[in-house]
Amino acid sequence: MSAGPQPASEPVWFKSSYSGGNTTECVEAAFVPAGVLVRDSKTPYSPRVSVSAEAWTRFVGALAL
Repeated sequence: MSAGPQPASEPVWFKSSYSGGNTTECVEAAFVPAGVLVRDSKTPYSPRVSVSAEAWTRFVGALAL
């Protein structure tokens, strides 16, 4: 999924397709130049987890196994 061009200060967040159907189980991610940000969609202004692009690629690859 392509997020398209975005300002560096405003990441574009997308919800995981594996998140639950209700609002209690949602994870969101945003691609940034340094890698990927991950957050809980219920608390979008809380701390975020930042991972490198390599770590994200390995994580997603492991999910496909």
